[in-house]
Amino acid sequence: MSGPKEIYPLKLKQMTLREKIGQMLLCGFHGTEAAGDVDAFLRKYPIGGVIYFARNIESPEQVERLSSGLQRIAVESGHVPLWVSIDQEGGMVARITEGIALMPGQMAIAAAGSIEDAYQAAYISGVELRSMGINMNFAPVLDVNNNAANPVIGVRSFGESPQSVAAYGARSIAGVQDAGMSATAKHFPGHGDTDTDSHLDLPVITHDRERVEQVELIPFRAAIAAGVDAIMSAHIYFPALEPERLPVTLSQAVLSGLLRQELGYEGMIVTDCMEMDAIAVNYGTVDAAVMAVEAGADLVLISHTAHLQAGAYEALLAAVQSGRISEARIDESVTRLLKYKAKRGLLRQEMNAGDHEVRGGVSTRLSSEASTDPAPFKRSERNHPLHQEVARRISENSITWVRDQLNMLPLKLERTLVITVATSVTTIADEQLTQVVTLGSALTHCGLDVVDITVTPEEVAIRSARLLQAAEEDDIRQIVVGTYNAGSASGDPQCRLIGWLQQLGKPLAVVALRSPYDLLAIPDVQVYVAAYESRPLAMESTARALMGHIPFAGKLPVSIKKANLYSG
Repeated sequence: MSGPKEIYPLKLKQMTLREKIGQMLLCGFHGTEAAGDVDAFLRKYPIGGVIYFARNIESPEQVERLSSGLQRIAVESGHVPLWVSIDQEGGMVARITEGIALMPGQMAIAAAGSIEDAYQAAYISGVELRSMGINMNFAPVLDVNNNAANPVIGVRSFGESPQSVAAYGARSIAGVQDAGMSATAKHFPGHGDTDTDSHLDLPVITHDRERVEQVELIPFRAAIAAGVDAIMSAHIYFPALEPERLPVTLSQAVLSGLLRQELGYEGMIVTDCMEMDAIAVNYGTVDAAVMAVEAGADLVLISHTAHLQAGAYEALLAAVQSGRISEARIDESVTRLLKYKAKRGLLRQEMNAGDHEVRGGVSTRLSSEASTDPAPFKRSERNHPLHQEVARRISENSITWVRDQLNMLPLKLERTLVITVATSVTTIADEQLTQVVTLGSALTHCGLDVVDITVTPEEVAIRSARLLQAAEEDDIRQIVVGTYNAGSASGDPQCRLIGWLQQLGKPLAVVALRSPYDLLAIPDVQVYVAAYESRPLAMESTARALMGHIPFAGKLPVSIKKANLYSG
């Protein structure tokens, strides 16, 4: 049987130019079945892979059938098996939330304080995704979030310390890849210190090269040392790294020069979605796909629109046929992509007969480079109680007591008004969020006498008079408000409401249900807790901590400057 050094050139020689071009595209689609438009598209275009969003998800069982069906179409069409990718970061950015052990997000993991938790969370998430035929996760996030105004990263980051982000990120990469999947470190060279969302515009980070070396690049150097399969480029302009006004995704100086040559990275370079406004508005998705390949990208991600995906394919083909891009440049990327597909079990020529099992046409064997399963986690069972227990332990350890100047916590067994500001999609990365457990309902479950009111961020201003009226009732002895991004540009109504509630003179506690930076917008609050997310598990953990059923064990992974903090 041919070894790795022999099979990639052999496989490459068997492929036509059209097949090679296709391998460099990763495409999203609409629907939950391997039928209709996606079936026709996969049979026509030999693309490298697909990406799942919530629009493709109904249940883990359905996702498993979908993955199997898509792979079957690729194989029947004579194409290379697909990358099946997803953004499953945990916490507030997760496409699959039901029927699995949904892990806390990265800032919550860092707040819990155990680097080994990062490995276990990533491993468990990886094995559950792998059981659904998903073989590439666009995680972990290695951005160093040291900008309180960052609208898109925030709690998706492990924190503000480059060294901490590097350590947690490296263990997360090991967890994902020990589960037999490709991990993706993102967003190179760093999206943490910007106040602009690249989904909406082109951010600019003006730090000099020395500062970038000391902060942004440290986690990515660690990821490379950890052997990460893929690195995702950021749609951000770094003047210190690129002489022309080009985002990293389109910069040969950054992708080929810095990442490949200086940092010595040999894995896959994948772009962030080319339909994000930072690219689409300024360069055009189709033209930018060609520019990204010229810059050094191996895999071009186009998440939503079929005609743009087809247009990028034809544009890349034309660029090679015209001599703008050499076929040798294409071969370089495709050889790398085939290498990693083999490593992750997608090229079955790489496997000895009997060395693996195939479920629905998708190999479930770990690569030879992956470790054996860390006992006692179960590869064969999704949503296993042991998996859930890990998620719960991390969540409970993450809840952070930032300040209690009233000695209000734990909450007294008195009638309590609990106002929960509901989750809200503030960036496309969130995609969609559903409030299924409120802080009030979680506290009720813990035995507290609660008046439970939930409002969306948009409703806070409209309903403020009613909320104040509820708070003024004589039987209300204490108040808890769960904020959601109160420090953002749209968070002023939440801040005003809290100011009015403070004037009532009743004990008031604020729980940040996403950004711990909310305290910067409400610095006079005397009791403040950071929960980092508002998924059901986080709500339950927060309620238990507020009631004194578990200790506040978390530590802030970021500084909340300009605030006189007291850590209990």
